[in-house]
Amino acid sequence: MAVDPQILQFYQRLAEQFGALPLPEDAAAQRARFEAIAAVSARPDPDGVEVSDLSVPLAGRTLDAIVFRPKGVATPRLLVWFHGGGWVVGAPRTTHRMLAALMAQDTGCAVMSVDYRLAPEHPFPVPADDARDALAYLAEQRVHLGFDPDFLAVGGDSAGGHLAVQAAQGARPGLVNAQFLLYPVTTPAFGSESYNAFAQGPGLTRDEMRWYWEKYIGADALAKPLAEQDPRIFLMARTPATTPPDTVVIVAAHDVLRDDGLQYADYLVQHGAQVITIEASGMTHAFARIQFEAERAREWMRRAAHAFVGMISGE
Repeated sequence: MAVDPQILQFYQRLAEQFGALPLPEDAAAQRARFEAIAAVSARPDPDGVEVSDLSVPLAGRTLDAIVFRPKGVATPRLLVWFHGGGWVVGAPRTTHRMLAALMAQDTGCAVMSVDYRLAPEHPFPVPADDARDALAYLAEQRVHLGFDPDFLAVGGDSAGGHLAVQAAQGARPGLVNAQFLLYPVTTPAFGSESYNAFAQGPGLTRDEMRWYWEKYIGADALAKPLAEQDPRIFLMARTPATTPPDTVVIVAAHDVLRDDGLQYADYLVQHGAQVITIEASGMTHAFARIQFEAERAREWMRRAAHAFVGMISGE
């Protein structure tokens, strides 16, 4: 199936407004461009969600977070969220605000979107450490913060999905009950079928993804064979010590990262996890951030949320 017409129309409007989008030259320029493009699709927070700020004190630093809590749920389950943006761009309050707010509305979970530090100013392992430490801290604070003390989920979109998975892998066994992953990055390699099919996008290109990886881990680390990669970089490098959490993985059919997500889903199944895999036809990378630009994008995210709720509720 072809790319959804409304998504193609959206990309056409972006091209008309912003002109050609060459590869970024530096992180600051990329962040500014990313923020400007995201602002095109910005919407007010949903009426059914309360929004508040939270400081996350960790050893040697304090991270900010924004909490999206569904109204009318006394003790919601907690979903700790890490935004995408190639570990380099993106912010919970702006570029990924709508995604997290709609996630809270659609799942009935409180979504805690953590503002981790970004590469290249803070390269690997800093963002990964921030994600792991934030997850552990928020798990300890569930009762104090008014969340269900018996449940913890972690999730993220794109590079945020990568951070979420490695955070869950580093948590004590049984702490994380579920994962919700949107078109996650899982592998520092660029030769999959989806990378070849969608190397020029739309939404994300192979060259852009390579640029992000280099900013995050450096060119030398990226050049290593997969067998030599740190398991916090190549998420399927090791056999898990325990059964991984139940997981919803949603991938976009027209995305260089499609096979990253599908391969990780297979890895989870091989190691005993319950997995729901959704391949969103007609969708491109980052479609969850443009749900009000394309009706089918919104519908796919509703389906994914419904699947997640069913999974964590045992339905």
